Amino acid sequence: MANIRSAKKRILVNQTKAARNKAIRSKVKTAIKKVDAAVVAGDKAAAQAALLAATTEIDKAASKGVYHKNNASRKVSRLAKAVNGIA
Repeated sequence: MANIRSAKKRILVNQTKAARNKAIRSKVKTAIKKVDAAVVAGDKAAAQAALLAATTEIDKAASKGVYHKNNASRKVSRLAKAVNGIA
């Protein structure tokens, strides 16, 4: 454990930020799983609704710096491609 007060504070701040980032990543992963489940089921309406929700979550995560903007864009693109591929 750190002895210097500023180092102790950094540890606490880093833990707080890591917990926040973890929660945001978890929301994104859950949203992506919902889209994937709808695609596998072949339910286009549900997949489109889930895609909209997932896109929102991914964009929020990117704006907060949890994901790089290119990473977020790639995730959205892959999800959209999967949804559009439903016959």
